[in-house]
Amino acid sequence: MNLEAVVWLKISGACGILTPIVAFTCIFLAIASYPEFSWTGNALSDLGVQEGVTAVLFNSGLIFSGILALIFASGLLIFLYNKLLGRIGAFILVLGALALIAIGIFPENVKPTHYYVSVAFFVLLLIAMLVIGATFLLMAKVKMGLFTFLAAIVAVVVWVIQFPVRFIPSVAVPETVSALLASMWSIVLGFKMLKQVSHSNK
Repeated sequence: MNLEAVVWLKISGACGILTPIVAFTCIFLAIASYPEFSWTGNALSDLGVQEGVTAVLFNSGLIFSGILALIFASGLLIFLYNKLLGRIGAFILVLGALALIAIGIFPENVKPTHYYVSVAFFVLLLIAMLVIGATFLLMAKVKMGLFTFLAAIVAVVVWVIQFPVRFIPSVAVPETVSALLASMWSIVLGFKMLKQVSHSNK
């Protein structure tokens, strides 16, 4: 691995760790600034159309975290360079990161664009995780592969249960649960990327 690839892998691994931290910090600050928010009665995107600091925190947080996710996904193209399936998964994750940026650019009152990019984000993210999980199994990285699959499948189940059963009136909870699962995966994988860089420098 050349020096340029090592540096980019280090940057992208750090972005994998930072992405969920930035995203959830901004989301929870937006919630704190809007006392009327209800976990059972709202979608997270409702925060993006409120007046004042709430919308700024939410939308800018999604845009910035989407940019970080884009860098993270581009690093996966290097991390999984020797597997075509891995490159496909990383490319799908790039598209998911672009959809996350678009959610912040096109808030809930920009219809139907917001709906399309929101659905695209969750669908692309979960597909990318399943494809990358399969790649890890092909690379004999069984623990990481199973962890990736488990996180993705649980996130899918949350949505599968939500739509027919409507166990919660609105979607803030399933959005948060699936995003938290993806966040754990992103942080773990980010640390693995940094670990590989440290080993390559020895």
